Order: sequence, then structure tokens, then C-alpha cells
Amino acid sequence: MPILRLRSHSHATRFAGGLILGLALAGCAVGPVYREPGPAVAATWHATLPHGGRVAAMEDWWRQFDDPVLSGLIEQAEADSPSLTQAWASIEKARATLTSNEAAGLPSLTGSGAVTRSREQSSAQTTSTTTRSGGLDASWEIDLFGKVRRNVEAARARIDARIDDWHNARVTLAAEVADTYVQYRACGLLADAYARELASLTQTEKSTAAAVAAGFNAPSDAMLARASVASTRSTLVSQQAQCELLVKSLVALTGAEESALRGQLAQGGPHVPQPRALEVRAVPAEVLRQRPDLASLERELAAASAEIGAAQADLYPSLSLSGSVGLSATGGSSSITTWSFGPSLSIPLFDGGQRRAAVRSAEASYVSAHASWRAGVRSVVKEVEQALVNLDSTARRADDAALAAQEYRRYFNSVEANWRAGNVSLLTLEEARRSALSAEITLLALQQSRVQYWIALYKALGGGWQPGIATAPPSATHDTVQGGSS
Repeated sequence: MPILRLRSHSHATRFAGGLILGLALAGCAVGPVYREPGPAVAATWHATLPHGGRVAAMEDWWRQFDDPVLSGLIEQAEADSPSLTQAWASIEKARATLTSNEAAGLPSLTGSGAVTRSREQSSAQTTSTTTRSGGLDASWEIDLFGKVRRNVEAARARIDARIDDWHNARVTLAAEVADTYVQYRACGLLADAYARELASLTQTEKSTAAAVAAGFNAPSDAMLARASVASTRSTLVSQQAQCELLVKSLVALTGAEESALRGQLAQGGPHVPQPRALEVRAVPAEVLRQRPDLASLERELAAASAEIGAAQADLYPSLSLSGSVGLSATGGSSSITTWSFGPSLSIPLFDGGQRRAAVRSAEASYVSAHASWRAGVRSVVKEVEQALVNLDSTARRADDAALAAQEYRRYFNSVEANWRAGNVSLLTLEEARRSALSAEITLLALQQSRVQYWIALYKALGGGWQPGIATAPPSATHDTVQGGSS
């Protein structure tokens, strides 16, 4: 492209100043102006709100379990989580991209210098020459149609999206640790129940064997008693294995040494932790603003919108300013100074449709991002509604399940007394035992499920995250980002 070179320094200065001022006044950013979409959602929840929706807020909700073991496990998991480290690294990468995009709109300056030693030798004499040279080259591409500004806009939106992803990773991690911990506690209670049943069955088997040996009972009773003991022992071993698997899961989630983790778990007695309730806002649209994953999708949508403008800017001419100053000297001669300055205009004439294809690709990316955001909105509403339905169901079943477990146990105790008096058969006793154990297992499973549904609701409501809150990485993650892993 042609470059206009100016003859005088003052003329060049006036021209450059006027040109830059004109470009600043005339420059505009092409592309659509982004507006955050408003989701079309119901005005109220269709499921029943627990406690009428008027309960404690979500912040520090884990402490409402009154379970220091659970709080400690969540803190350990957040302090050394590969998923959080990856999420924070993504934030740093997005920030570096922003710096790079901002730099594209600034002037660049490059310096150079060289020293050359040469020798010429003939039959008569030898001549050595030293040549010194130095120079400065400057260039600046004017952001005439806003390509740089749109790229910076997209980069800023993606930083917000990565921060939202980091928050979402924290919410997900805490919920997963809590859910696994609840499963472990419930598993221990089930193992205790099977152990008690095994001890009772063992006593029954001994009594039955003695009665059969004395001729008071048929040999089939001994067979039934031994079978019941073997079946219950097998079930107990299987349940204990499930508890061991949950310990392994907690080790993986927290990064703790297993023996130390077992020591932590031993501090809490056999119980299913029961949280207090959390706040459920009456308006679904407000909940949408509490979800970091949905906020991330919206920021990706904003970035896709900005990239349409960046692609459209490539359809128009580009203007850049360039200049150079050079200084050179050979041997003892006086130095020579050269300089040049001028604008350069580049006009796209023919590229086979490449630039317009890039615009269509950016528009298609925006449509895809908008569809992802809409799908995310529907998924959020579904998750909250389902969690509310499950909570309502378990709450209404809790009293009946507790009454059934109580009455079946009383029924078994009564049948056992009659069996010892010889009034009922061993088969009747075992049927009553199975009913009592089944009702107890159902109650424990219901208690576990209810807490898990609370955790699911906590996660569905965004885990206490609020947009605009400053973030800082955990100390371990920060050290890794700043100094590298050891």
C-alpha cells in the first residue's frame, strides 16, 4: 500500500495530530449493541415451598448442619481441589487474553541496534571498518471501526464468565462433599442396623438349634435360622463395603490422607446430619440471578455478540500510522540520520468471501450461545422445581415412615415374646423381623434422601453466590498460580 512521507517535522506533527483527532471523532464500533436477555419464566414456583419460603438465608448454610466434621471436610476440599485450580487457571488465561486484546489498540515501538566489524585486504594494505547503526520503528493501527474495542469487550465478558465458572465449581464441590458425607453417615447407620439384626439372629439360631436337638422343633427351623444368619451376614459385609467406598470418595474429594480422614470421621457419632432450611425466593427470575453457571452462559452470550462486531469490522478499510528513525555511522565518519512517517490505508477488495464467512460464523456462534443460555434457564427452573417436589414429598412421608418403623419394631418384639413362649412359628418370627428391619431401612433412607434433596436445592439456588462479589483464590491455588507447583 502507498505510504505518504512528510518533508518537515512540524508538518508531520500537525498532520498526525489532525488525523488522529479526526479519527477519534469519526471512529465507531460496528456490530450489534448487546442487551442482556430477559428469560420468560413463571412468576411463581408451582411446587410447594418448604416452610413457606420464609427461613434462613443461604450464606454459610453448611454451618447450619451443626456438624464440624462436615464443615472441616468442605474447607479441606476447597483448599486443595484440582477442579478449583483449573477454574482459577482459566480466569488467569482469560485475563491474559484481555491484556493481549487491549495491547492491539496501542502503538507499538521496536528498537534495534547493530555493530559490524569488516576487513578488506589487498596486496597493498589491509583496511578494517566498524559500522554502527540503531533505529526505532513505531506503528499504530487505528481502531477505526471498533474491532479492537469489540475484542476487548468479548475478553472482559469471558473473564466474568470464567469467574462465574469458578464460583460454580466451588458450589458443586461443596455440594458433592456434603452429599457423599451424608451418604457415609447413613451407610454407617444401616451397617449398625444390620449388625444388630445379625446379633439377634445369631441368638435365635442358637436357641433354635438347641430346640431342634431336644426334639421340640422340626429340623427345617434350624435350616431357616441358619439361612437367615448367613443372608444377614452377607448383607452386612456388602453394606460395610459400601461405607468403605464412600470413605475412598471423600479422600479423593478432600485430598486428605486416609488415616487422618478416618480420624475426622470418627469424631462424629452415628447420625444423619440435619440442616436447617434455606431461603427459597418466591420469584423464579430472581433465582436465575443466583446461579453462577447461568451467569457464565450469559457472559459467553455477551462475548459472542461482541465478536460479531469484531468480524464485521474486518469488512471495512483499516488505517495505520507508521514511522521510523535510523542512525548509522561507519568508522570515524559523521553519523547519518534518517526518518520517515506516514499513514497506510488497506482496503479489502477480494478475499473469496472469507471475511463475510467469518461474520456468518460469528452470528451462528451467537445463536448457539443464546440457545445454550435458554436451555440453561429451563434446566435451572426444572432443578429447583424438582428439588421442591422431592422435599415436599419426603416431608409428608416422614411421620408415616417413623410411625411404621416404630410399630413394626413393637410388633416384632411381641412376636418374639410369643415365639419364646412357643406360641408362634419361627417363620412368623422371621417375617416380623424382616418387616421391622425393612421399615427401619426405609426410615433411614428417607432421612438420607431428605438431606440430599436439601443439598440439591442449595445447589439449584446457586449455593449462596451473588454476582459482583470480589473473588480470591484459595491459598494453595494462589501459590500454584503465582509460583508454580512444587
